[in-house]
Amino acid sequence: MFGKIEGKTVLDIGCGSGHSLLYMGSRGASELWGMDLSSKQIEASKGVLAHQKASTYLFESPMEENPGIPHNYFDIVYSIYALGWTVDLSQTLQHINTYLKPGGTFIFSWEHPFHDRITYKDESFVLTKSYNKEGPEWNEAWHLEVLIYHRKLSTYVNTLIENGFMIEKIIDEVNPYEREPSEDPSKWYSSQKAEWIPSTFIIKSKKV
Repeated sequence: MFGKIEGKTVLDIGCGSGHSLLYMGSRGASELWGMDLSSKQIEASKGVLAHQKASTYLFESPMEENPGIPHNYFDIVYSIYALGWTVDLSQTLQHINTYLKPGGTFIFSWEHPFHDRITYKDESFVLTKSYNKEGPEWNEAWHLEVLIYHRKLSTYVNTLIENGFMIEKIIDEVNPYEREPSEDPSKWYSSQKAEWIPSTFIIKSKKV
């Protein structure tokens, strides 16, 4: 979905350990930029990217703020399983739009918003939460008390459009991975569940 990466300036929102930026560098990106809320992840990224030929810039910051990232600068901004953590989706997308050059690409992935509405119970998958009710809630996938925002897929799409993006492609068809005979269907991610509902969605958009 990224197309040609060689010679492109890229920014990773929620860069984590830096391995996706390492991948971008291996594909010839000219500049590697990343931001993450965690100081430990930024330190990990510095180690992973220490020997990259491309210029590297890392920021410890919430995605709802601009820590000093230039405007109209990037060919590609992307976020891998991080954008959904934002507490203010519109503000975050406003910033991302300003970072991109006109016509620049923004791609992100996140857990499909139907995925945590479905639970395995009594040998069946049942709907246990309202898909339509949006807002912060305790996330069951974490064994700690973690609040995360539930948003409908249409909310992501409409908020992108409202903040100056044109949708180019949406993928929510994830092929179920091979099922192990002993696999527990009640696991958060299971092949049985993936046969009913995709675990992930990916959106590719362009700055208008």
